[in-house]
Amino acid sequence: MADQDRPSPMEVLRQARAQLAELTGMTAESVSSFEQTEDGWSLEVEVLELERVPDTMSLMASYQVQLDPQGQLTGYRRVRRYERGRADAHRPGGR
Repeated sequence: MADQDRPSPMEVLRQARAQLAELTGMTAESVSSFEQTEDGWSLEVEVLELERVPDTMSLMASYQVQLDPQGQLTGYRRVRRYERGRADAHRPGGR
């Protein structure tokens, strides 16, 4: 496949967030990890799972998302769940 057929990184990010939100029905808030792999793309997406008041008590989750070289989602899984206001001291780099 020629490089010009491959979507740009920003297109991949947008597609990943939109596809994950459509599949899960949850808001994809940010991408905390992003890399190109031999099989396509791998991302870690932060998702709002349960909105609470105050906002710092809302439940968030990190999803590992796999996409093919064209940016189509091929799989995802939740890798952790946490309260929005909690720092994660056990995973360097925010992952």
